[in-house]
Amino acid sequence: MKPNYRRCVSCRQVFAKHELWRVVRVYPSHQVQLDRGMGRSAYLCPQATCLQAAQKKNRLGKALRSPVPPELYQTLWEKIPLMSSTERTQDP
Repeated sequence: MKPNYRRCVSCRQVFAKHELWRVVRVYPSHQVQLDRGMGRSAYLCPQATCLQAAQKKNRLGKALRSPVPPELYQTLWEKIPLMSSTERTQDP
């Protein structure tokens, strides 16, 4: 079976679907959440540069056509594995 590919909303590179984070605007509640749910989706690389650019330029919000709660960005920052504490405290 062929792997599914998706494009990162920040860097626009194509990756296998399982390598990216999926952010979903759930239908019909329009709640934005990570990973699970049926609705409009956007994919993001698990890299600090992509997350920072996506947050600064509201790329997830534009792709989902819905505001993204700050708690979701905080959760994504916590999921970045090899990030130093100085980078994590920066406010983009």
